[in-house]
Amino acid sequence: MNRQPESAVEVERPILSVRKQGRVLALPALLLIALAAVAGYYVGALPEAWMNWAAGLGALAIALLLGIGPILGWLTNRVTITSRRVIVRRGFFVHRRSEIPLSRVREVRSKRGLGQRMFGSGDIELLVGPDAPTLLRDVPGPDLIVDALQELIEQDYLRNPQAQQTAWVTPGQASAQPTHQVPGMPPQVPMPQASAGSSPQNDTIVLP
Repeated sequence: MNRQPESAVEVERPILSVRKQGRVLALPALLLIALAAVAGYYVGALPEAWMNWAAGLGALAIALLLGIGPILGWLTNRVTITSRRVIVRRGFFVHRRSEIPLSRVREVRSKRGLGQRMFGSGDIELLVGPDAPTLLRDVPGPDLIVDALQELIEQDYLRNPQAQQTAWVTPGQASAQPTHQVPGMPPQVPMPQASAGSSPQNDTIVLP
């Protein structure tokens, strides 16, 4: 028994994974250092116990909101680019994940401000049809990422070409052509007239 050769299935490959540029961590880190110095000096040195407790709790709240929170947010926000899609993960307590197939991306744009050019980062916009563009904010090496995305989109297009075409004819043309009965199809399906010397295997079915 002869078996049909199975087509090879290409496994999805991770290409790169990036976060926002690390310079966004400079301010939270400096705040934590300054807050630790101030709290270490004042907490315990105040005249009343409730003042020490209030100063300690206030320092802890500021550290969580303005120091540790932004750092955890930076760690949990990540963009992963594979050979078939772009995966965006966001959120610490509530995880949000969005996936964009490369076949849907119509255009890739980059935008860089003055500060971003100084630190080698930028924003990347992915235009997906009529929907609002997906924005990858302040990623490092935006030019390299844009080039990689454009190459991956081209490879994805070549891997899945849109080669199907539909031929349309007018009712007058369809009635003037000979018809053939095709099993499994309605009768009187119009067929193009074969030229002299042509093989019947090369006939093309024209749908009404």
